[in-house]
Amino acid sequence: MKNIVILISGRGSNMEAIVRACKQENWPAKIAAVISNRADAAGLSFAQAQGIPTAVVEHRQFADRVQFDQALMRVIDQFSPAVVVLAGFMRILTPAFVAHYADRLLNIHPSLLPAFPGLHTHERALEAGVRVHGATVHFVTADLDHGPIIAQAVVPVMPDDEATTLAARILMLEHQMYPAAVRWFIEGRLQRVDNRVVLLPRDTGDRPSGIFSLIKQEQA
Repeated sequence: MKNIVILISGRGSNMEAIVRACKQENWPAKIAAVISNRADAAGLSFAQAQGIPTAVVEHRQFADRVQFDQALMRVIDQFSPAVVVLAGFMRILTPAFVAHYADRLLNIHPSLLPAFPGLHTHERALEAGVRVHGATVHFVTADLDHGPIIAQAVVPVMPDDEATTLAARILMLEHQMYPAAVRWFIEGRLQRVDNRVVLLPRDTGDRPSGIFSLIKQEQA
């Protein structure tokens, strides 16, 4: 049984999707803890209602990012995680933190990386006039929002879209894609080849899948 630790800063809707999928699909894993950098994060109440241990490491109580990350690592490591999942965790992590969890630190970003890293992705996508937009699950590296891509989900940009409507459609796909990607990690099916990630087959009768067909293949 592998331990999953999820980090949140707010509502944690992707965390909720992962928790539900882990239980409903009977993963060979458990959600060992949900940790937030904010005591008022709404997602903590959901986790507690599910019987999941929670913790708060308040970033404002530390003098700098390094001290916060060190304290956060100490709390995370109490739960012996096989994977650490960032689910709306709104802190930029130090290289030392990323190195400590190398190859077992996942994030979801609301754009089709490498396009629009950072904040305000939906507004920037609309300003750029793109025809498609989406979300990306990736391994975390020291370069912000530039780690190897595990999966991407794509939606068309409608002529009457605003940032809120675009975000809502993408979030629905995030709730499908992120649990799937975490499950693939738990099952040992993600293989990094240089800066690419390959989804390994479940058995010899399956074929490895390309990055952009991952969700479609799993739902078929």
